Amino acid sequence: MLDLTPNECVEREALRINPCKTCQPVGAVYAALGVHRCMPYSHGSQGCISYHRTVLSRHFKEPAPAVSSSFTEGASVFGGGSNLKTGVKNVFEIYKPDIIAIHTTCLSETIGDDIRSIIQDIEVPDGKYLVHANTPSYVGSHVYGYYNMMCGFINYLSESTGVPNGKVAIFPGWMNPGDLVEIKRLADICGLKYIMFPDQSGVMDAPLLGTYEMYPEGGTRISEIKDLGNCRCVLALGEMISAEPCFALERKCKVPHKMIPYPIGVENTDEFVMQTVKLSGIGNVPVCLENERGQLIDMMIDSHQHYSQKKVAIYGDPDTVLGVMSFVLELGMTPKYVITGTFGERFDHEAARILEVYGVKDCKVKSNADLFELHQWIKNESVDLLIGTTYGKQIAKAENIPLVRVGFPVLDRYVHSYMPIVGYRGCIRLLEMITNVFLDERDRECEDKDLEIVL
Repeated sequence: MLDLTPNECVEREALRINPCKTCQPVGAVYAALGVHRCMPYSHGSQGCISYHRTVLSRHFKEPAPAVSSSFTEGASVFGGGSNLKTGVKNVFEIYKPDIIAIHTTCLSETIGDDIRSIIQDIEVPDGKYLVHANTPSYVGSHVYGYYNMMCGFINYLSESTGVPNGKVAIFPGWMNPGDLVEIKRLADICGLKYIMFPDQSGVMDAPLLGTYEMYPEGGTRISEIKDLGNCRCVLALGEMISAEPCFALERKCKVPHKMIPYPIGVENTDEFVMQTVKLSGIGNVPVCLENERGQLIDMMIDSHQHYSQKKVAIYGDPDTVLGVMSFVLELGMTPKYVITGTFGERFDHEAARILEVYGVKDCKVKSNADLFELHQWIKNESVDLLIGTTYGKQIAKAENIPLVRVGFPVLDRYVHSYMPIVGYRGCIRLLEMITNVFLDERDRECEDKDLEIVL
């Protein structure tokens, strides 16, 4: 498997092999699913939305409802305005959502459909809403699509009434439902009044109760998105994914923001907790969180001999990669290769800053990279561990390197989306996965006479 990957690295600009990302509409659909009673709408062909739904369903093991303009040859040549008008009318009548979130595709963008103008000619039922975002598939990544759709909701709905609501807006970025639940648990413990936007918990981890519900109870309410303009400030997690929505809300409603890293790792979680304590005004960190932090530190000390000084390659979405990189440095591991498929100079600068803090110099960092190049680097100088998405499993098999699956998408494992990697509890789980993969490797590779029961 991947035996033909050459060792010689050649600089490429126009070609991506085994890309470390997927397209914008996937992110737009996931953002829209974080709004209560929202139907994502893909302005393109049925094939496009089938792919987007498939990727999300395979990762979350949940249905991802979404509809399409169903472009045919005629719409592809003459424009899809007619399809969009008919499609929106049908969706409101048949599926009865409270809001439809339209995103474009590479096909509709290439045709040049002016979605904003088309929408103005659509009669929206009373009490219903229509928003849109431009998400060309051939630009950026699913990270771009996610924050572009967030901006679409803010631009259409958020408003400042002049009456503060006393709440803090939390923009969590792209996280699994398990992470979102953990973020809300920490905020609740600290007594913070907040609006989380978007919030896929309760939607993409909805329980099976015997009856299918197209619109589960989870998700940010439309009224809450409107009320974002009355919030005291925004606490945004992940500087790569949350920056644009912060700027959009500030431009429209003058709401200030504070951007911090994903709370992955001790220091990053400390910063989230301290910011939450400060904004809630409770004064001190709750004892239960001090205990969780202490448990994490205790486990790090207990297990450090199994991973200390190990070299690791990390890949995936930029904010997730930076958070994981911070944590492995705290564990005493050495990041050897750090890449993301999303373009962003901010990623390169932030990674360099973190590495400088720990005095790590021999680490390759690259945004807008692909897994083929990562494999070439590994063939020239190997690592002890891979941390990233399922798409790295061929490299792991070819080079006999253990893989810890983190990020999006993880297509070949179950339950992961319910388990957090953020917060102190999330770090404990991440620590468990990293440690145990080394212990499993040791048991698997050693001779029978060296097999130990206690490690």
